[in-house]
Amino acid sequence: MKMTRRSILAIAAAGGLARPALAQSGGRPVLLIVPFAPGGPTDLIARRLALGLGKPLGQVVVVENRPGAGGNIGAEFVARSAPDGQTILFGTSGPLAINRMLYPDQAYDPVKDFAPIAPLGRIPNVLTVNAKVPARSVPELVALAKKERLSFGSSGNGASSHLAGALFNRMAGTTIEHIPYKGTGPALNDLLAGHVAMVFTDVLTALPHIQGGRLHGLGVTTLERSAVLPDLPTVAEQGLPGYDASVFFGLTVAAATPEPTQARLRSALASAVGQPEVRQFLDSQGMQVAADLTGAALTTVMTEESSRWARVIKEANVRAD
Repeated sequence: MKMTRRSILAIAAAGGLARPALAQSGGRPVLLIVPFAPGGPTDLIARRLALGLGKPLGQVVVVENRPGAGGNIGAEFVARSAPDGQTILFGTSGPLAINRMLYPDQAYDPVKDFAPIAPLGRIPNVLTVNAKVPARSVPELVALAKKERLSFGSSGNGASSHLAGALFNRMAGTTIEHIPYKGTGPALNDLLAGHVAMVFTDVLTALPHIQGGRLHGLGVTTLERSAVLPDLPTVAEQGLPGYDASVFFGLTVAAATPEPTQARLRSALASAVGQPEVRQFLDSQGMQVAADLTGAALTTVMTEESSRWARVIKEANVRAD
């Protein structure tokens, strides 16, 4: 059965995904730490993945939310946990690569303090504009921005939606003003009301508004088109080659975790991704699943993301909330 975002939230609220009966595992559960609040895309994906991981591990996998500081609180909790493979971070671009450039007092090193299990994949954002904005492509938006004063909303300073806009300005030679909000919801509400011209947001949030004609999608932010919006070209296709402002997801554990334990978790992840119901759900969320589910692949992604965003953060003088 295909699970919708609403149905998963309903199950989670009832405890069906968040706290399974421990008797089913016959022992201590594995904790999958989500460093963000419940209900967002990261949380929903983690809850479906937890069910898939439980089968090959032969244990209950419990999702635990530890939000705060852009994901740093949950990440630090995993970095300081016992290195036994029982506590896993479901991390994203922020805590695994970008935050150390935004939070000078970050208390962990994403390279030294974690053992990488594997990347899961990427989810694109979509460049969306209010329906009244007279631009139906990236080149038209760039031309408009060079003639008129435009603004873009984000879910907060240092968020992926902010960095996507900063990268756009840098590559397009525009000076579109950044307006930070406290979350995606308020930013989207102001976009729909016409108070900002554009927002970079995740594909599933944007989709119903695009289909309803309230917003126009101008491009997806991954290098490849999204299966959720297959007819929408990428930003990179439209005159900004190499533009990539996607969010990556990966699993890590404490650095001293023995390699056999890491290998067991890596094998369980590959098995989970191979389960039809899990893969169907990931596809439905717009996830572009990684082809290489290895620790080395995640290390490469983390290093490349950190290097790629360092210059953007410095040039745009980005500061976290």
